[in-house]
Amino acid sequence: MADSKEGFVYILTNERGNVLYTGSTANLKERIYFHRNGMIPGFTKKYNVHRLIYFERHADMASARKREHEIKGKSRAKKEQIIIETNPSFTELST
Repeated sequence: MADSKEGFVYILTNERGNVLYTGSTANLKERIYFHRNGMIPGFTKKYNVHRLIYFERHADMASARKREHEIKGKSRAKKEQIIIETNPSFTELST
């Protein structure tokens, strides 16, 4: 069952920090690689959004997807507050 895998919710930004993108995945390292290399068509590729600035680990993908939708429903200010709680300088978290 795919939903029994652990999941991650993540927030990416671009170099200027003026765009935020929230997603979820079962494999965070691989997903960030795909974003960085323009392998995922759409919003993140178009706006060059590939800097990981926030993530959460979840026991399964169902809870990760639920949290992703919760975060996506928040204002930008509330998303920034979530990020600031663990990464106040919006530092790149993956290398």
